[in-house]
Amino acid sequence: MRVLGIETSCDETGVAIYDSEHGLLADALFSQVKMHAEYGGVVPELASRDHVLKLLPLLNQVFECAGIAPGEVDAVAYTSGPGLVGALMVGASTGRALAMAWGLPAIGVHHMEGHLLAPMLEAEPPEFPFVALLVSGGHTQLVQVQGIGEYELLGESLDDAAGEAFDKAAKMLGLGYPGGPALAAQAVQGDRSRFTFPRPMTDRPGMDFSFSGLKTFTLNTANDHRDSDGKIEPQTVCDISAAFEEAVVDTLAIKCKRALQHTGYKRLIIAGGVSANQRLRERLQLMVEKQRAQLFYARPEFCTDNGAMIALAGCQRLLAGQRSDLSIQCKPRWPLASLDGL
Repeated sequence: MRVLGIETSCDETGVAIYDSEHGLLADALFSQVKMHAEYGGVVPELASRDHVLKLLPLLNQVFECAGIAPGEVDAVAYTSGPGLVGALMVGASTGRALAMAWGLPAIGVHHMEGHLLAPMLEAEPPEFPFVALLVSGGHTQLVQVQGIGEYELLGESLDDAAGEAFDKAAKMLGLGYPGGPALAAQAVQGDRSRFTFPRPMTDRPGMDFSFSGLKTFTLNTANDHRDSDGKIEPQTVCDISAAFEEAVVDTLAIKCKRALQHTGYKRLIIAGGVSANQRLRERLQLMVEKQRAQLFYARPEFCTDNGAMIALAGCQRLLAGQRSDLSIQCKPRWPLASLDGL
């Protein structure tokens, strides 16, 4: 089955064509980061308008790259939620309209299920069952995965997601937007032993997360090292960045270890934008080796929002006979555990 995938949940416009027998045929992505950087974060109305401008050119691009004519696919998959409702409407209405015009089935895909399955785009995909750490700007969740749609939430952030905490910490340090990559770049040059930051909620049982206290600790540390002009010495910015990153990474690793021990599984996948963080990958690799387990993740371009993961996730459900009706349904809030199993 050949599936066209459309992703417009936030600030990236992603389009891809996935073939169930031959894998990914083509994908294209446009990021709105530069536009939103001027405002220090995503502006929903601007995001929606830009999706309208970029979606059709990207559709033409992937069909040309795949060497097939528009409409020469078997189905259309589009992100139905969660996400920004206006942005979701652009992709959902376009996907639904194309499917109707071409006489094809369509399916609305859960954005986080797309992320969860993204490592399956790789040459050596993980087998079920596994533990999934979904970690991005909007979500931090540990999920027990027995199969597609068979998800049990083990733990989640009680306040900010890890990616959101990265962005806010970077803003405190004057590193701009998007904060995660900027802070990680500074951390490489930092002394990780200079400051000791807390590892939130690791001194109690359970697999939930909390990053609000860590944010406050970062703000206080930054303020303690500002000069009379409110500036922080560059090396201190690097050192604080390193301490913050280390605290987040350690916290995630500790909770992932608990999840593996709780389930008895020997496979851990990480997905979402923060899964591209090199320090996180290194720390989790060391942890899984000690647990005699395996770590899986997608290549960096498929960690952030993209059409390939939506095409793949949609393909799996379409092959199982699932379809969406003619209505255009967008779900800004949509619990992952509410999905039907295959």
